[in-house]
Amino acid sequence: MLTRIRRLFTIKTKFEAFAVIYALALGAVDRGALYLAQYPGTGGKLLFLACCTAVMMGGGKIIDAVDMRAQLGYLD
Repeated sequence: MLTRIRRLFTIKTKFEAFAVIYALALGAVDRGALYLAQYPGTGGKLLFLACCTAVMMGGGKIIDAVDMRAQLGYLD
């Protein structure tokens, strides 16, 4: 039973990876917009940039992990 539940939260294809990255990006941009409103000026812009950069780094790792799973032949 736990295996079936775990499979629901496993990213298996690049399409699923891009959907997750898109959702992360929407959240990061929303959070960055709040930072711009709370911290006007350079500080807000740097925090906005940090939010977007974190999504880029995480997205690259997610895509790499999907490719690696495909190369290693996992059949989840």
